[in-house]
Amino acid sequence: MSINDQNTPMTQKLYESAPSSRQVAKFMTASTLGATLLFLSGLTLTGTVLALIMATPLIVIFSPVLVPAGITLFLAITGFLFSGGCGVAAITALSWMYNYVQGKHPFGADQLDYARNKLASTARDMTEKAKEYGHYVQNKASEVTQGQGS
Repeated sequence: MSINDQNTPMTQKLYESAPSSRQVAKFMTASTLGATLLFLSGLTLTGTVLALIMATPLIVIFSPVLVPAGITLFLAITGFLFSGGCGVAAITALSWMYNYVQGKHPFGADQLDYARNKLASTARDMTEKAKEYGHYVQNKASEVTQGQGS
């Protein structure tokens, strides 16, 4: 028995558990990309800190003008976005209602029809119960009046 014979199972296990060349390529690509992005994020952070350090005196000097201007700009942009969003929502709702009335069966029409039918059914049931209760009260009232007349 030679030394090579004893190492054969161990070598075979190493070859079987070794990653494929495709897995190695994926790992190398991912690690290279990750390291590059990490380096770029460090550069960006450094540049941001340096720009902030250099701009701080200007921000302090012009803050009585910049803060109200920023607030005004924020409110104006927010107002326009909200107004536009409400307009888009209104146009969408009107378009949906138009399609529903025209019988084109827009998205959600089944749920609306189901709810309408359920509401109508419940209203009919309540009407019937009210009529039954009305007859019951009428009968009780007539019994009471007949009992007092004796």
